[in-house]
Amino acid sequence: MIRWLLALVVLSMPTAAAADELRPVSIQFEQVSATEWSLGWREPRAPRANSEPARPVLPGNCGFSSDPELVNAPAVMTARAEVSCSGEVAGREMGWSFPVPGEAILRVAPMDRPVQVHRLMPEAPLATIAKRPSSAQVWQSYFLIGVDHILAGWDHLLFVIALVLLVRGGWAVVKAATAFTVAHSITLAGTTLGLTGLPQRPVEALIALSIVFLAVEIARGTRETLTRRLPWLVAFVFGLLHGFGFAGALREIGLPEGEVPAALISFNLGVEAGQLLVIAAVLILVEALRRVRPGLEERSIRIASYTIGIIGAYWLIDRVIG
Repeated sequence: MIRWLLALVVLSMPTAAAADELRPVSIQFEQVSATEWSLGWREPRAPRANSEPARPVLPGNCGFSSDPELVNAPAVMTARAEVSCSGEVAGREMGWSFPVPGEAILRVAPMDRPVQVHRLMPEAPLATIAKRPSSAQVWQSYFLIGVDHILAGWDHLLFVIALVLLVRGGWAVVKAATAFTVAHSITLAGTTLGLTGLPQRPVEALIALSIVFLAVEIARGTRETLTRRLPWLVAFVFGLLHGFGFAGALREIGLPEGEVPAALISFNLGVEAGQLLVIAAVLILVEALRRVRPGLEERSIRIASYTIGIIGAYWLIDRVIG
């Protein structure tokens, strides 16, 4: 079991190191003057036959006016470049030159029109830039962004997994999940609308601390603690912190003018949908372990708690030092 635990930790370290670098935005295209645009993009670092990094596909009337400035991180590559466009970009296609692993997000920010966000899929890596985003496009895009953020955001994901492993099942899971939902909805809405807010770096460190806290509580077994008596209260308190984290990601993407309520609600619904998928998957797995062999469930959960705790501690140290 110790060897399995060490293997899991080693395999998780690259993801842990990149957790703070993986943001929902993959391509940002922002207008700075009548003809000049600023282009930034991120892509996962992966072995390719050609070492040249991928460049986004620009609208047909645009071209690079500067060489990309590349920054390599442990798991992602980021780049920025200046782009010149002759005429209107609305109605033209933009995206990736080839499907990148997974899905991507294109954010287009003209000077005189609302921000628009498009979802790029591996089978459809290009999107048509709209003159003005429709309500349906906003609802769909921000819902999928919310789902992606909870499923691809390893810190939020590990917290939800740890919460389910602590509570295990029954109404306690429902109450804890509901408390977490209500709490992060409050801070997400308040921060997005400018009513409240906290600096992002301390929030990210505290989110890592919340993961370590739950991992320790799980490892302590069935010992009676405040967390086990009132898991919904702990979920609510930490949910407030995670809401600030969700708001940071949403702030980076931006909200379309005139569609702020739709974008905010659909993003939050997407987060909840992803969260429910995670909760259901963990509960099914725990039940399957319980049925396979007596005692296997407890041993597996203890190993999981150590793994989650070590990863959370790594994030905490990294974010505090960083």
